[in-house]
Amino acid sequence: MRWIIGVVVLWSLTAAAETVYVTDNLRLGLYQAANSNDPVIRTLESGQELEILSRDLNYAHVQLPNGAQGYVKAAYLVDDKPAKLIVAETQAESERLRSELEALRQQFAGPAATIASLEQEAAELKENLADTQVRITQLDAQNAGLRGRQSQYKYSLPLQWVAGALCVFLVGGFLFGLWWVDQRSRRRHGGIRIY
Repeated sequence: MRWIIGVVVLWSLTAAAETVYVTDNLRLGLYQAANSNDPVIRTLESGQELEILSRDLNYAHVQLPNGAQGYVKAAYLVDDKPAKLIVAETQAESERLRSELEALRQQFAGPAATIASLEQEAAELKENLADTQVRITQLDAQNAGLRGRQSQYKYSLPLQWVAGALCVFLVGGFLFGLWWVDQRSRRRHGGIRIY
């Protein structure tokens, strides 16, 4: 018998200051004494954190985080956090991360807009550079063609120049011829112009 009492005492000592939770989907009554015939002094919801002060097979003497003490049925206590509490913590963490992400998005909105405008400007400059390179290639080809024509007609005169010079010489020759005939006619006739 002493052996059983020793095990119960040892078991109750190991249960001291152990953190447990009220199991899922349950409202558990907190009693003044280790008897369910006593009136309920408080109703505990699923996920309520409790500290076990002592425990026997049916009831556990517990303390709430606010310091209130009482007895609850030990069968409804679990060591792991219930799913309800885990879901609530996960949702709170998710909401915190969402707000942090939104804050980061707002923080980087200005630099992102600057980056977008710089990328657009860079794309326009690349397009202008490509157009300029095409134009340079065209001008190089045109310049090469003109140099080829220049070397081909290196010692020749343009047709317009030759035609112009011929017209000038013809008109000049005709006028010189008229003047020369007039001078000869005047010498012959003693300075009188006869036609």
